[in-house]
Order: sequence, then C-alpha cells, then structure tokens
Amino acid sequence: MGDWIWTLIISGVAGFLGSLLFKGRGSGIIVNIILGLLGGSLGRWIFEKLGFSGSWTFLSAVVGAFLVCWIVSLFSKK
Repeated sequence: MGDWIWTLIISGVAGFLGSLLFKGRGSGIIVNIILGLLGGSLGRWIFEKLGFSGSWTFLSAVVGAFLVCWIVSLFSKK
C-alpha cells in the first residue's frame, strides 16, 4: 500500500524539478505529479533507447518531465 504513496511523492519531486528547470518555477502539486508520472515513462523509454539502465530512474523522470513541459509548450498558446 505504501508503494503508491512513494510513487506519488517521487513523481511530484521529479515533476517539480522538471518544471523548475524548464520554467524556473514549479507547476503546482497535481501538475507536478502528472509531469513526474508522464516524465518517468517518457524518460525511461528514452534512457533505454540510449542504452542506460539501472538506477537512472529518478534522473530519467526529471529529464522526461522537462521534455513533457517542452512538448506541451509547443502546443500551447503564448
């Protein structure tokens, strides 16, 4: 039962760091968690394609969250 809580916490931190790197500020707790979850999936896929595996999970989630922010910015109006 506690695993999903840790997943949400780690996702929130990864999403916060990804949005902080992209925008210079966080995006709110819910959006940060979503960014972390999506970013974790995207980052893991990218890191696996590049041949990285193992303990890169958190870093890949941060990189993925940054990329998700960038992709969303391509489609959002300024």
